[in-house]
Amino acid sequence: MFQLISKTAVVTGGGSGIGKAVALLLAKAGARVIVADFNKEAGLQTIGEIEAAGGSAEGIFLDVSRQDDVVTAFEQLPAIDILVNSAGISHIGKADTTAEADFDRVYNVNVKGVYNTLYAAIPRMKAQGGGVIVNMASIASSVGLPDRFAYSMSKGAVLAMTLSVAKDYIGDGIRCNCVSPARVHTPFVDGFLAKNYPGREAEMFDKLSKTQPIGRMAKPEEIAALILYLCSDEAGFITGCDYPIDGGFIKLNN
Repeated sequence: MFQLISKTAVVTGGGSGIGKAVALLLAKAGARVIVADFNKEAGLQTIGEIEAAGGSAEGIFLDVSRQDDVVTAFEQLPAIDILVNSAGISHIGKADTTAEADFDRVYNVNVKGVYNTLYAAIPRMKAQGGGVIVNMASIASSVGLPDRFAYSMSKGAVLAMTLSVAKDYIGDGIRCNCVSPARVHTPFVDGFLAKNYPGREAEMFDKLSKTQPIGRMAKPEEIAALILYLCSDEAGFITGCDYPIDGGFIKLNN
């Protein structure tokens, strides 16, 4: 089950965090993985790990907020059967403490970046007779989180784009879903704690972990496993859905 043999999968943000875990797992399932990342060194590291495990991968290194670059890179690929939009950035701030430059930066990567890859990939999928898209939303798409104004805006847009694409292209054989993680233990979390709570990293990590009713953060591999399922033929009857993967945060955190 969940085999992706002969499929070509583009994973944005595939150089680190959840995107890296997704790239590794899709390759393990047999896909030829295109690691798309702004950070060439990180992307090459992911490619090296895939190839060392016997998988197939190559890289395209670009800024997803630049449409011409995305379109040009995608046109050079022989096929795009799967698109996983995992590239994203975060920001801490409320509506009145978020600078315009920070708002634009989050929008350009998290919203426009997803739009750009959809714009480039969907015509290819239509020509091929179908495809699968999985977008990275967040629990911030569904519930209010403190000090996450710009980030929540962007992930709400990702959810809305997911539903729109699922509706518009269902007749073209394209399925589109999104996943909404709560906190996931990635290098971003470690860097955030080191920067903002020097000397208190372990204490704050424990505090953040316990905001999930399940008592811990998710592992990137757990998010990747859900995405693998949604990309597989076994999920062929699923489109237009958002999947919270949140340790009970949305329903049990009250």
